[in-house]
Amino acid sequence: MFYEYSDPKLRSIFGLTDHLQADEHKFSIQKGLVKILWNRNQESVDFYIDDIPIEFQPQQIVTLTFLQHLTIEQNSPPLTAYLFNREFYCILDHDYEVSCNGIIFFGTQDIPVITLPEGEQKKFDMLHQVFQDEFQTRDNIQGEMLQMLLKRLIIKCTRLTKEQRIVKELDNRQVDTIRQFNLLVDMHYKEKKQVSEYAEMLYKSPKTLANLFATYNQKSPLRIIHERIVLEAKRLLYFTDKSSKEISWDLGFEDLAHFSKLFKKVTGETPTDYKQKKPLAQLGKNRQPIGKT
Repeated sequence: MFYEYSDPKLRSIFGLTDHLQADEHKFSIQKGLVKILWNRNQESVDFYIDDIPIEFQPQQIVTLTFLQHLTIEQNSPPLTAYLFNREFYCILDHDYEVSCNGIIFFGTQDIPVITLPEGEQKKFDMLHQVFQDEFQTRDNIQGEMLQMLLKRLIIKCTRLTKEQRIVKELDNRQVDTIRQFNLLVDMHYKEKKQVSEYAEMLYKSPKTLANLFATYNQKSPLRIIHERIVLEAKRLLYFTDKSSKEISWDLGFEDLAHFSKLFKKVTGETPTDYKQKKPLAQLGKNRQPIGKT
């Protein structure tokens, strides 16, 4: 099953497939896509997001932005995927509608893998069928209808993520602060590397942020900033030919030694060691990058 809606004038695209590995090359636009992956199989699927291994269990959903790299076994069970670009629906510009950023997209926390409870599985199956029906309905409001359904899907995923991954003691205001912090770090980590800079943007004190994240998880705000910097460094080390010096400059470091020290503090190895090791090279020849940007 393969569907695509596109608007050549806007360069917008929204696609749906029940076999991402086989169908991704069929889409008219293949770069800059946000992806919502759903394992509808009866068995798990193993893949990597950047260099992080994921054991994707049946009836789980994971979200990826256009910044992330998916590497998956070619002959692995087929993954259902919703794919779209910012020209079709910009999750940053429309965050006020779905409140997803910093939770399921553009977050600095662990990759949000969502498990569908049994009762939700039926609801998601029904929504999936409605998507298919709408893709087959060609009229002048098809794009708007698909956008509306996509927003519903994003909202449902965001709600489940909050239920499954966010501490119950946190109220909506505190959750929103965490969400905004995550998003701000994702946007500004190259030029802002101190907790105080983000605290000021959020009209909070650094201590307030530290206490909030101590409740939310075991990572401090500073650790989150550092991990975001290192995540981008890993992407550049693996997926480009840039040197450590070039990457340190790209990430806002004037001193290569400072960058290398931070990288080793977070990962336990130097940038040079990481690049030489190339973790994804161990995946085997029968794996391929999906949606590599």
